[in-house]
Amino acid sequence: MEWYAKWIKPQTETGDICPLFQKSFFLTKPVKAATLYITALGTYEAELNKTRVGDFVLAPGWTSYQKRLQYQAYDVTDLIKEDNQLSVTVGKGWYRSPMPGWSRSSVQEELKKSPAGLLAQLEITYEDGTTEYTATDETWTVTESPVRFSEIYDGEIYDASLAYDCAPGCSSPQGCGCGRPVCEFEGPSHTLIPQQGEEVHEQERLSPIRIFTTPKGETVVDFGQDITGYVEISLTAKAGEKVALSHAEVLDKEGCFYTENYRSAKAQYLYICREGLQSYKPKLTFFGFRYVRIDQYPGGPCAAKPENFTAVVIHSAMQRTGYFNCSNPLLNQLFDNVIWGQKGNFVDVPTDCPQRDERLGWTGDAQVFIRTACMNYNAEKFYTKWLADMAADQGEDGRVGHVIPDLLSEEPASSAWGDAAAICPWELYLAYGNKELLASQFTLMKKWISYISSHTTTEYLWTGGTHYGDWLGLDAPAGSYKGSTREDFIASAFYAYSTWLVMEAGKVLGEDIAEYETLYTEIVSAFRTAFPEYKTQTECILAARFGLANDCQAAADQLAAMVKECGIQLQTGFVGTPYILHTLSEYGYSDLAYSLLLKEDYPSWLYPVTKGATTIWEHWDGIMPDGNFWSADMNSYNHYAYGSVADWIYSVAGGIQRIAAYPGYEKVKIAPTPDKRLDWLSVSLDTRHGKIVSAWKKAGDEWRYEITTPVDAVVMIAGKERMVGKGTYIFYSEIEQS
Repeated sequence: MEWYAKWIKPQTETGDICPLFQKSFFLTKPVKAATLYITALGTYEAELNKTRVGDFVLAPGWTSYQKRLQYQAYDVTDLIKEDNQLSVTVGKGWYRSPMPGWSRSSVQEELKKSPAGLLAQLEITYEDGTTEYTATDETWTVTESPVRFSEIYDGEIYDASLAYDCAPGCSSPQGCGCGRPVCEFEGPSHTLIPQQGEEVHEQERLSPIRIFTTPKGETVVDFGQDITGYVEISLTAKAGEKVALSHAEVLDKEGCFYTENYRSAKAQYLYICREGLQSYKPKLTFFGFRYVRIDQYPGGPCAAKPENFTAVVIHSAMQRTGYFNCSNPLLNQLFDNVIWGQKGNFVDVPTDCPQRDERLGWTGDAQVFIRTACMNYNAEKFYTKWLADMAADQGEDGRVGHVIPDLLSEEPASSAWGDAAAICPWELYLAYGNKELLASQFTLMKKWISYISSHTTTEYLWTGGTHYGDWLGLDAPAGSYKGSTREDFIASAFYAYSTWLVMEAGKVLGEDIAEYETLYTEIVSAFRTAFPEYKTQTECILAARFGLANDCQAAADQLAAMVKECGIQLQTGFVGTPYILHTLSEYGYSDLAYSLLLKEDYPSWLYPVTKGATTIWEHWDGIMPDGNFWSADMNSYNHYAYGSVADWIYSVAGGIQRIAAYPGYEKVKIAPTPDKRLDWLSVSLDTRHGKIVSAWKKAGDEWRYEITTPVDAVVMIAGKERMVGKGTYIFYSEIEQS
């Protein structure tokens, strides 16, 4: 891509008001094709002849801006006329908003100093074969847009009364198009890359299920689902009348509007009406919400009707691939919550949550969920871009930050979070079989191992340092967010696991891995010496799941005993929870794994469902049995990490399993595990090779299995292995009587 365009900005900063850049041009020859190349320092919305360009919401997306800034290419041939006007509104977006709101970030402080910059180049090819460029330069103009305020955490203010057409000879700066001169500046050029990730699009539209009045007299719109996106309003009003909305995920114990868990994020928008019939939706920001409080409305909040509001769902444009259904309605709702959690947090980067003053690409959350994510959706392109940002942000010493893009670069790396550098590329390879992608991330993986090796206080273990531990573990000491599992234990276990993953990746790529084979052997030996006993559920899980115990079956037996001793309860946090059901079922405790999965009282996956959850919660008891909240400062109701349980549902309950030697489901193992507490269960997965379906149901005293495979498969039914080719098969096995 050859850029003739220059970076432009307003000559005078517009403060909170989003600038509107414009260029008028006239064409005299028939046009064959026209392409707009564009990016900005912030989020932008472009219009050509008053028609929105493209479907990308929050363009140009969120990357590690100091090293990588995406630009987009739009085919605008159908929008071209003889007399043209190109208009682009630029908001602060992720680039220049105050992020993260809960902690100072020197990286973001520097980004915030950047101007509202625009780079755009319209390439026009005429039917006579000649080419002409309309590119940003000093001939463009800028004016104050009707978007008077727009930030990621706090929301948006839009004054529709300023959005009117320019009159001949007008010199007003107020959004009419005449504008003021711009100036060129030395914006980023060497960091520009073509669009790499999935675009964020509007995906679904939800109507309110009710409008009601709370005990405090608040008028609240309930959309029935916790989503990420924004509200579109449609109404007839007088110029200057206002619509003001606040957003929330839950109601409090009394049924009143509740926003404390948003912390400092205001999550509001204000719309100032023009005259007549009109509609509006935020242009340059987004919210996480289920409920909307009507703070102002023409005629008063009580005058609002359900038809005045539509919730617009946005997320990265991934294709759905995985499906699940069973005879248990609560389990079906849990799976639906997992899907909504992924949609709500896959807005260009895999965020922890979409609502409060955070919304960051936490590496720990990403690595525990990536296997599930790649079964629910085709997420290869989504993760490819995010992993490229991880590689770009990796320190020279191999450090990988807690979040990517790395806005917390001053903080040391943590085990299980930084280990995303090894886990995510390998999981992506197994899901899609893309060896080139694995090769592109192999240096990232190796450098991470080097970081651990050079930052430990004990050779062949990872000791010392600052870690998140088993974050939010239910066995946490009073006053702590960290579970009771020893941090050196977790760090050393993941040191071993990540080293093993580098070995496996090296084998695939034909690399010399002798160094890592030796290192892995030493780590396992040192681990077994340092940690001969396991004190928590998570310690048992990691020792067995990662193959680190001298006797993995004994570690799993101990785990099962611990689960039973506390009343069939898990005590794990972010580190142990994703593996607990896998560990139990792998070592002969599938019945106990199902008991945990199907448990309805606190703590359990189904407990939030019984409390009305429509997404996955950050805490098992985000809303406690008595109706009170777990906390105000860290209590998200759309936090996808614990949704990783879905990969056990796919691969153990349903039995669709990958074979490492045949990545991307080129060949598959199908080993369903039925349970008498369910009458039937079905999972399906769309792969590059076709759809895999595995279903089972009770048929008298037998289990009936129906399996469809598009490739050669190893089918395991009731302990008996069969090799089958492409096709649909019916099998039966006896239901064991307890």
